[in-house]
Amino acid sequence: MTLHGHIQNGTIVLDENTALPEGAAVQVQIVFPPKPDTTGELPTLAETLKDFIGVLEDLPEDAATNHDHYLYGTPKKS
Repeated sequence: MTLHGHIQNGTIVLDENTALPEGAAVQVQIVFPPKPDTTGELPTLAETLKDFIGVLEDLPEDAATNHDHYLYGTPKKS
């Protein structure tokens, strides 16, 4: 279950009124919005990941298609 909310006066406030059982364990993940570049534009995914593009070498030619096979051992796609 994912619930959304915001911080108000230092307290987490859920956006929707949700009844949770007393003592329920929760996990909080802070989400920061993307930072615009100097022109005010949001960066593309490629611009955000540019430092990682081309870093890996010696991959099989079908690595993009069959990444699950190489990572988890699933059957190869043809």
